[in-house]
Amino acid sequence: MLSFLICLALLVASYFTYGRIVDNTFAPDDRETPAVAINDGVDYVVLPAWKLFLVQLLNIAGLGPIFGAMQGALWGPIVFLWITFGTIFAGAVHDYFSGMLSERNNGASISEVIGIYLGPVMKTIMRVFAVVLLIMVGTVFAVGPAGLIVKLLTEKGVSGPFAQTTVWLGIILVYYFIATFISIDKIIGKIYPVFGICLIVMAIGVAVGIPVNGYAIPEIFTHFGSMHPQGTPVWSFMFITVACGAISGFHSTQSPLMARCLKSERQGHFVFYGAMVAEGCIALIWAAAGCSLYAVTDGLNTGLAEILADGQSAAIYDVCIKTMGPVGVILAMLGVVACPITSGDTAFRSARLTLSDWLKIDQESYANRLKLCIPVLGIGAFLGFGNTLGLLSYTVIWRYFSWTNQTLAMIVLWAGAMYLAKEGKNYLICAVPAVFMSAVSITYFFMAPECLGMIPALKNNTMVAYPAGIIAAVLFLAIFLKSAKKAKAA
Repeated sequence: MLSFLICLALLVASYFTYGRIVDNTFAPDDRETPAVAINDGVDYVVLPAWKLFLVQLLNIAGLGPIFGAMQGALWGPIVFLWITFGTIFAGAVHDYFSGMLSERNNGASISEVIGIYLGPVMKTIMRVFAVVLLIMVGTVFAVGPAGLIVKLLTEKGVSGPFAQTTVWLGIILVYYFIATFISIDKIIGKIYPVFGICLIVMAIGVAVGIPVNGYAIPEIFTHFGSMHPQGTPVWSFMFITVACGAISGFHSTQSPLMARCLKSERQGHFVFYGAMVAEGCIALIWAAAGCSLYAVTDGLNTGLAEILADGQSAAIYDVCIKTMGPVGVILAMLGVVACPITSGDTAFRSARLTLSDWLKIDQESYANRLKLCIPVLGIGAFLGFGNTLGLLSYTVIWRYFSWTNQTLAMIVLWAGAMYLAKEGKNYLICAVPAVFMSAVSITYFFMAPECLGMIPALKNNTMVAYPAGIIAAVLFLAIFLKSAKKAKAA
């Protein structure tokens, strides 16, 4: 348990140390924010800092730091290292710059921000990339909660239409449509902070319940090696799988929502860096649960693999019951049903805003919002019902989401590094994690089953993928340094 406590302490301390270094490097000032200057009553609305923090946490969290962290726990307690240092030096930096660069550019969507700093070609690519990612996220965060609701109702002996996943999926999608359509302060600004608190309380309950119920969290130094039952390589599968619990490109699509609601730039450290540190703590707790609650056979996490094979709903429900008993059922309903739903609707909302920035469609009128809400939610419904009816694989959607997630994070970090280079500031705080994530993303692309790994000769072929990732990362760095030199000279 010592390893877990040290990692938790490092995460908390990073907010006051490295987080302050990042904030000072960016240098927020007293300029008028978009929320004050534009204030359209729909997407640009001033909200208090505490509410922004909780809404940001809820938007970026959902099932990501829970299910992703449990999947990451298949490799054993070494996942603690990635969650801790990934959050401090990559994830929180990524979230901070995606939010603050959006704020500096009138609350622009992340694809527009990337275009400003990496050029028009990247802007066009990222517009498509971001919309696809957001719709996949919205779908993932609709199917998961629907399945868990059915799981909980079935446990209580409920049958009939309300014990069917398709019914609950339909209800969730209707809610998504409403939340995507109306003003951000009508639902999101009012009730989401409550659910954000529930997410934190649930994580604390799991953390306390592990030792209280006699479970032991294994130490990194006695399990410093892969415990994955299928022998899946740590690099770069673990770094892609954990995603939201360490660094996630999805967060960069959510940060502009809060960037449009900041009263002052000085709130950015608390809202963006702080929320990611909180998510890292939540992910660390759930990873610890995955490492400690289930049977280990011959040094492999076979018990965890079995429960994960039953689906995310069953796994999360099982952890809540094991650590918190009957109270866990209530918290599972609040924390693991409501929280993903609240991330899903903001994903679709971000898709609407990305398209509105792209197509230059003003969003103050109801008619213009409908033009974008209907096709976005329609595609989400197709993917969601396709999965529920067995036409599409949830696992495949999650895998593509995970890789797309980390690739977007890589690009956002390069955009942040370019901004700092143009401003003559220390670009290493963004460039170093950008290089790392470039290697992660390209390595995964070359050997993952849903990417080039579909070719039998390349599946899990580390001899090809590892050099490809390194070469790509070095190439991206060389391109950046050349561009940064030109930008500095100009």
